[in-house]
Amino acid sequence: MTAAEFADRPDAPDAPDAGRYPPIADHGLIGDLRTAALVDTRGTIDWYCFPRFDAPSVFAAILDADRGGAFELTADVPARTRQFYFPDTNVLITRFMAPDGVGEIHDFMPVTGDTCEIDRHRLIRRVRCVRGTLPFRARVAPRFDYGRQTHTVDLREGRAVFTSPSLSLTLTSSAPLETDGRDVLSVFKLTEGECAVFALDRYGDGVEMRACPLTEAEDEFAATVAYWRRWVSRSRYRGRWREMVHRSALTLKLLTYAPTGGTVAAVTTSLPERVGGERNWDYRHVWIRDSAFCMYALIRLGFDEEAAAFMGFLSEHVSCGCDGSAGPLQIMYGIDGRTDLPEVELSHLAGYRGSAPVRAGNAAAGQLQLDIYGALIDSVYLYDKLYQPISSDQWEQTCTLVDWVCANWDQPDEGVWETRGGRRDFVYSRLMCWVAIERAMRMARRRGLPADTQRWQRSRDEIYRQVMRRGWSDRLGAFVQHFDGDVLDAAVLMMPLTKFIAPTDPKFLSTLDALRRTLVADSLVYRYDPGESPDGLSGEEGTFSICSFWYVEALTRAGRLDEARLAFEKMLTYANHLGLYAEEIGRTGEQLGNFPQAFTHLSLISAAVNLDRALG
Repeated sequence: MTAAEFADRPDAPDAPDAGRYPPIADHGLIGDLRTAALVDTRGTIDWYCFPRFDAPSVFAAILDADRGGAFELTADVPARTRQFYFPDTNVLITRFMAPDGVGEIHDFMPVTGDTCEIDRHRLIRRVRCVRGTLPFRARVAPRFDYGRQTHTVDLREGRAVFTSPSLSLTLTSSAPLETDGRDVLSVFKLTEGECAVFALDRYGDGVEMRACPLTEAEDEFAATVAYWRRWVSRSRYRGRWREMVHRSALTLKLLTYAPTGGTVAAVTTSLPERVGGERNWDYRHVWIRDSAFCMYALIRLGFDEEAAAFMGFLSEHVSCGCDGSAGPLQIMYGIDGRTDLPEVELSHLAGYRGSAPVRAGNAAAGQLQLDIYGALIDSVYLYDKLYQPISSDQWEQTCTLVDWVCANWDQPDEGVWETRGGRRDFVYSRLMCWVAIERAMRMARRRGLPADTQRWQRSRDEIYRQVMRRGWSDRLGAFVQHFDGDVLDAAVLMMPLTKFIAPTDPKFLSTLDALRRTLVADSLVYRYDPGESPDGLSGEEGTFSICSFWYVEALTRAGRLDEARLAFEKMLTYANHLGLYAEEIGRTGEQLGNFPQAFTHLSLISAAVNLDRALG
């Protein structure tokens, strides 16, 4: 690719609007186990949904710099910036280093326990000058309901009230405030040791207006730090990559909706898998697959309460009633367990650097994806084995799911990658159906639970034989994406991870080599080649980070420890400055897709735990 061709690419650094949209990786995450916000390295909150993850946005400049709205807070002079987390917490610090002084912003949402009052959401921005003198400026520009609703501003007694038809918020500050009729502005200067506070709260619907004096902000800061440090101290991991593993665990916790125990796939919607492309999806929902894998990762670290919370989500919010077309389970649910997730396009928003459409909701909720049953029942098996025995009702629910899998495993489906190009006989889907049955059989044998194990065994063995016969390509010398095909797919890396095949089996080692030659680029792994396997969408995508960590784990289990460690260390260099990952990595190392992504962080944990154990 020539320099001119690179400059014309929509994801090139100098592409139009690139300066108005910071890179996806230039963000940190804060949250309160109900909702979350992204703060970029300039000190701007450009994504915030209120009062929960899947609510319409209040700030969405990351999806439209003009219409989305933002909370800007920055040094009012040219300054170098650095961003980091207060150690072992989810409190974010952004530092500004200028010729005449050094200042910092502490961004956090108070949380002292998972049962804190639902309506008492609060976003606090504490500004400090730590050296010299530094001027600051702020601009608070909410755009309610994804920028579709107008609002009024009422400025009085050191606070501003933003009122829209659906929501009212109050901004209190120890700094002077003024308004231009739509937004609230503040310009102030701090000298060494001085501090200012901005707090954004809900108002109305029975929620009283709150003040935020400096002492109260200090108390809430201390309580929030203590909460996160208590939580992460429960981790049993003491391995080589403790900092990255614990950052991933803290991130997964932030993606959890405490009232139900469900975990969202990411806190954002429509951040593109390719800048300028159409592969833009809403990830603010609870995927059965993602949440099950998340439960596995956290329980391996010792976070048993989070595993119990997800089991509670399944018991209380997920019905196993079969509708005959998509199976007894949906692939995803709302964070409150709802099943209706209509996908709409927000055509008034331009999208991240012109990446339209922007979507809310997800039509993939109606897809048939057979692999979810294996992911779920494998996690139930681990919960039963490592934490506490499942209840009799939960076992009955498990048997219902396994019986359905035995009757339906040989259907074509949309597959793990949620393709929109029609159903196929995906090898990964068959693999995970095998896992669903095999893990249930283990539970039944170990605990003497009632089950039709003879029927289950017949189905399990038939799946195995079919995968070995029709999922293998003699021409490629590899397991493939779908039956009787010649297309490679990184999802087959899960075969030894699920114990379907020995990691040193010649067929799997041959598959590993075939994947390395075609889908691996310097440790980064593509899911598949859309040119060879049309998925119903246009354009290319980046490498898929969960697949890169699967690759590390497959190498580890195959005994290729030097390769595995090098690939793992390389993957760590693609994290952002805070240790966070989006869904994909682009050609020049940029992060792409929704951010931060649960799939990537849970697979990092699994790869680190297994590689660390193998290295001894």
